[in-house]
Amino acid sequence: MRHSGIRLKERRLGSIQGTARSPLAGPSLAARASRKAALSFAALLMLGCSVSQRPVESTARLLGTHSKVGNGMVSSYSEVGKDGTPNAIGIVFQARALQGLPAEYSGGHECYDQSNDGQLDLEGECFATHEWTIPLPGDIARRSDVPFKWVGLNWNPQGHTPRGVYDLPHFDVHFYLEPIERIFSIQPGPCGPEYVRCDQFKLGTNSLPSNYMHADFKNVNAVVPAMGNHLVDQTAPEFRGDRFTQAWIYGVYDGRVTFFEQMVTQAYLLSRPAECFPIKSPPSVGVRGFYPTRYCIRYLAPTDEYTVSMENFVLRDAGAPATPVDELRRTAK
Repeated sequence: MRHSGIRLKERRLGSIQGTARSPLAGPSLAARASRKAALSFAALLMLGCSVSQRPVESTARLLGTHSKVGNGMVSSYSEVGKDGTPNAIGIVFQARALQGLPAEYSGGHECYDQSNDGQLDLEGECFATHEWTIPLPGDIARRSDVPFKWVGLNWNPQGHTPRGVYDLPHFDVHFYLEPIERIFSIQPGPCGPEYVRCDQFKLGTNSLPSNYMHADFKNVNAVVPAMGNHLVDQTAPEFRGDRFTQAWIYGVYDGRVTFFEQMVTQAYLLSRPAECFPIKSPPSVGVRGFYPTRYCIRYLAPTDEYTVSMENFVLRDAGAPATPVDELRRTAK
């Protein structure tokens, strides 16, 4: 599964506006800035509150770091109920962010000289993508009971494989459970369909315990540099002849679930949807915490924004990984 939306020439961490009001918040925003380190690089988290536009929610939207995308801005955000349960974790696009997006095949990042000629072919030896790294709001990222810490946003102007399925202009929104430095340590190389370092391709394709993955999701050996492997639901509508509009994917590496991913086409966003979809959750999770049970894509008319979010979180205890003996017993039933 050759991703045509994986890297950018420079990892962009959201422009910092000091204590100015976030351009993504409504008129009722009371903005404040909180300075902190984000792993190996410094970042300011823009934190703010505005009245949520979601019709069934009354919780405030807390904004994280924002980044310039297209002609507008994109920010991470969270919404938490009065009892502390996360109601939503996602990203919010200004409508202008869907215009003026890069059209070039590749941002020229995560390249590997496959021909060994000392030169890089951007279309053949670099991942065809443009990427932004967006930490989540500090108040949610610091919580030990919330496994999600940051967002990797990819814009794929030509889509990616498999051809005839995901080859439409779309965004990949990765909600990562792994630290940034661990993800970025996955390097380009000669192995696998996505050209990753050979030892890391092996780690990426290590088996995930069967109880940590939903039965409909299959390992497609798409180990991507600075990302990881992908589990794809091949029972999804787009694999049965329907036109791809949105999809859900799990990311894994070295026997662990490392990210939750929403894919959404530019055309579907521009249709101004207001839809939610159930998440096919695995029987068990490896890390205790709050996990989403649905994902949503919405246009918010009052603020002219779009949100891509995980919602309806439930607290799940960690389960022991299934052993080969457990798997034999399960298949024997």
